[in-house]
Amino acid sequence: MTTDTEFTPNPAPEPPIVARAIMVIGIALSLFQLWAAGVQPLGLFFQRPIHLGFVLVLCFLIYPAFGRDKPRGILGWAIDAPLILAGIAAGAWVPLNIDIIANQIFPRQIDVWMGILTIVVVLEGARRAVGLGMTIIGAVFIAYAFAGNRGELPFLADWMPGILNHRGYSLDRVASQMTLGAEGIFGIPLGVAATFVFIFVLFGAFLEVTGAGKFFIDLAYAATGRQRGGPAKAAVIASAGMGSISGSAIANVVTTGAFTIPLMKKLGYRPAQAGGIEAAASTGGQIMPPLMGAGAFLMSEFTRVPYVDIVLVSIFPAVLYFGVVYLLVHIAAVKQGMTGLAATDLPRTRTVLAEGWHFLLPLVALVALLVAGYSPMRVGFYAIVSIIAAASARALWTFVATGPTFAGFVDLCRTGISRTLEALELGARNAVAVSMACAVAGIIVGVVGLTGLGLKFSAMMIAFSGGNLVLALILVVIASLILGMGLPVTAAYIVLIILVGPALTEEFGIPLLIAHLLVFWYSQDSNVTPPVALAGFAGAAIAGSKPMETSVQAWKYAKGLYLIPLFMVFNEEIILGGPLPLVLWSGAIAILGLVAFAAVLEAYLWRPMQLWMRIALMPGIVALFWPDIWVEIAGATLVVALLALNWAQARGERDRVPAAP
Repeated sequence: MTTDTEFTPNPAPEPPIVARAIMVIGIALSLFQLWAAGVQPLGLFFQRPIHLGFVLVLCFLIYPAFGRDKPRGILGWAIDAPLILAGIAAGAWVPLNIDIIANQIFPRQIDVWMGILTIVVVLEGARRAVGLGMTIIGAVFIAYAFAGNRGELPFLADWMPGILNHRGYSLDRVASQMTLGAEGIFGIPLGVAATFVFIFVLFGAFLEVTGAGKFFIDLAYAATGRQRGGPAKAAVIASAGMGSISGSAIANVVTTGAFTIPLMKKLGYRPAQAGGIEAAASTGGQIMPPLMGAGAFLMSEFTRVPYVDIVLVSIFPAVLYFGVVYLLVHIAAVKQGMTGLAATDLPRTRTVLAEGWHFLLPLVALVALLVAGYSPMRVGFYAIVSIIAAASARALWTFVATGPTFAGFVDLCRTGISRTLEALELGARNAVAVSMACAVAGIIVGVVGLTGLGLKFSAMMIAFSGGNLVLALILVVIASLILGMGLPVTAAYIVLIILVGPALTEEFGIPLLIAHLLVFWYSQDSNVTPPVALAGFAGAAIAGSKPMETSVQAWKYAKGLYLIPLFMVFNEEIILGGPLPLVLWSGAIAILGLVAFAAVLEAYLWRPMQLWMRIALMPGIVALFWPDIWVEIAGATLVVALLALNWAQARGERDRVPAAP
């Protein structure tokens, strides 16, 4: 599982000594995490600071002071070397002084200075690994903590609306809040990154190194390649499969898109259309169980809902999302008269499964252990053990089948050790950006708790919306889009749920889990929504199309990202459960509404759809989202009637025989 900000087009090659240092430290971090996950769990004031120390050192090694596209040079090392030492100190200080810190009433001056140092290196590390936007937001929140009559920056209070004013806090109080307790940098976000997220990032790295990504892509092609628009449908299915490995939209685009986008273009899709389809499908990887980026783990911690329950309730919405993208792709293929690929150009399902069926075993083990009630961290540990065992058994089987020799056995062992070390390093590298984002998110959480900003922001939201839930949800969408311009999805979700969560649950009555799912889904929209559509830009780079045109296409194909959360809000039973007939009814009208919306959007279902029919479908679709059973029945009746008419017209055209001359 990589992060969206990991995508760097042309990083400069790392000097051998730096590459070796990154490898050694990355492997050490991964081994430390495996030990803590499967052998000896650690307390939070050991696990989180040590994890942060490792990550800070890796961050300053991987991301030089002046960018990855430039050599570091003497000046760069003069900046980075002290920061690396500061990162080590930040990670070691709390574990080495935990007894003193736990028993003191007021922080020592040295603790305050170490707190300031930790905040500075975290903000700088986030600037490099995540982007300037994350650092600016963290700095703004710290400045807000200082703004007040008793704070370090009292003049800032004059610039804030009255509702945002507070007493202000001293440097000592803010520094100790951020670094000496569990409500700042070492709070829940970093705790999740240092436990569940890292272990599943490492699991994804092992799957990637052993070839699981190619297996899922080949399997998708074998299943759909012969259909109309086959490569585009394969992109949808492969991105759903890759979602179980990678929690990043951009990672999905650059891995699956390298195969699917050229084939889509070859089949007849416009370059922007091909890039947009891949971006929309890849965004689904962020909402696809079991990983859901880091969202499922964070949601579990925030809501106190078991991780496996969040995974289970997220399956149906994720299937709906991919179903909508798949349907839109199919309609586009039919409209443009496309055909599938020849069988000779496609892998055979039997062959793909024969060569890679062992990649399914770790996923089966993962799901089985979760259902059995094991903690996500322990499940991740055993999933990694299972992929190592499965890959090793497959390699040994192949070795024996091809005629074993001593030299061949030595080569087999050398290859296995090399790939294991590669996966350990890759997992640590991939975790850097998300851990840095979570560390800064901890600063934001700490300031919000210290100042009561969450309740104030919720009051502003209620005032702006006038108590209207639909307007409030529109405000959430706008806020998520703005935050997404400068933050990765996980960070945007954390910030947004802290600010708007209280209002959604307490004032508008949305159940806690649904409020979190709503905000998490809407936090994905910066991947596919212009003007900043990160996954769309990555798709454009591969497709050779204009970034903005590709982003518009991605936005079009990802419409389920906006509609499905609305359905969760107004039809709670598809998430929270209820009487079976009601759950089945809600699921059915959700599918019906999304099919009708796709038809209206494309002006086509079984045949071209007349304008009057598209206009008539709109109130029916709105009625399907209405929280009243009789309105839903009326809407379903109208939608079914119009779609049936479209089908009857298409069948009539097929059955019509031309008159003889």
